[in-house]
Amino acid sequence: MSSPLADAVKLPCGLVFPNRLSKAAMAELMAKTNHPNPKLLDAYESWAEGGWGCILTGNVQVDVDHMGSPFDPALHSEYTGKDEALLSEWKKYADACQKHGTPAIVQICHPGRQSFRVAGRRGIFGSTLAPSAVPMNIGNGWLESIVAAITWSQPREMTRADIERVIRQFVDTARLAADAGFAGVELHGAHGYLLDQFLNAKTNIRSDEYGGTPAKRARFVLEILAEIRKVVPADFCVGIKLNSADHNSATFEDTMAQIKLLVEAGIDFMEVSGGSYEDTRMMGYTSQTTPQAPKSERTAAREAYFLEFAKGVRQRHPKLILMLTGGFRSRAGAEAALKDNACDLIGIARPAAVDPKWPMKLLDESIPDDKVQLQLNKAPVPFFARWLPLYLVGAGAESTYYADQIQRFARGLHD
Repeated sequence: MSSPLADAVKLPCGLVFPNRLSKAAMAELMAKTNHPNPKLLDAYESWAEGGWGCILTGNVQVDVDHMGSPFDPALHSEYTGKDEALLSEWKKYADACQKHGTPAIVQICHPGRQSFRVAGRRGIFGSTLAPSAVPMNIGNGWLESIVAAITWSQPREMTRADIERVIRQFVDTARLAADAGFAGVELHGAHGYLLDQFLNAKTNIRSDEYGGTPAKRARFVLEILAEIRKVVPADFCVGIKLNSADHNSATFEDTMAQIKLLVEAGIDFMEVSGGSYEDTRMMGYTSQTTPQAPKSERTAAREAYFLEFAKGVRQRHPKLILMLTGGFRSRAGAEAALKDNACDLIGIARPAAVDPKWPMKLLDESIPDDKVQLQLNKAPVPFFARWLPLYLVGAGAESTYYADQIQRFARGLHD
């Protein structure tokens, strides 16, 4: 009997993923000038040869002034469709990702208040943008307060003009991706970035049409989705990544109400992830300010970090295409999530940085299950940073370590 991982998945827009294994988004830290470059393309050509059902790019920032990292590709100015040099550059990126027919989805992002002082061209003293002027909080101690003040500038509540401009930037970036030949975009609404900040009542305390209720907090995202649909082909995929870690028993129904609005708006797929710089569980660390809820014994036996939340969404929206990302390290673990009907797509991040062709092993039935698994240890923390909060430094070390692994195989180096 063949593995369910080999099954094709058809999205509502008509796009077909040839199997259920998706290379999830990771920071590559390779776009030194914030443009796609040959080394970045080399990395994606390696993934294109790997047998993935879908390739999700790392963050592409919609505003070069507000970056998630200093080395992400970004939109530098308004895109009108007439910049042939820019379009040629991005066509090369799309072609590298899809060289062997695998659909590639561009993850588009605005970091909002999480933009580091050194990331983006607004200057280290320039304010960040946010739905509300809620500063970053990585802990209540004096050390955490100092680290936060050094790392992030004070956020500024977005005006209506700011909101309209950022919506246009998301739309322009999606249009550029479509014109370049990518198969779709994924709106990054997780990990504490700007869309997540609007959705979350902790960071969105507005009292206008963009805050105050779950539906109003979702309006910013819904307007971006609607405006993108107006400028891209009908078969162009528009997905979204959402946090499973933003809810508790008191806010769970608010989160479900927002997901219902996204489903009604025609989202093609939803990726379930979790964590932020304030809560680093997407890297396997948990902050002191937001402790991780205990898992049931049954869930602990599974690999996926966010399995229970995905199953809750599935119960309410059985036709929604769900991608579950975080923690998969073996064929058995990935198949278990599918057999539990928790998801349709398996998002794989860190193993893809270690072995860009891992799907070929997962799908090779001649290789037994116990031979198709990766044991990944925590990344080493630099000695000079060990006096900082472990959960914060550890998450940063993880991201940097796996970005380095991507850069190694892009240069043709293998351990």
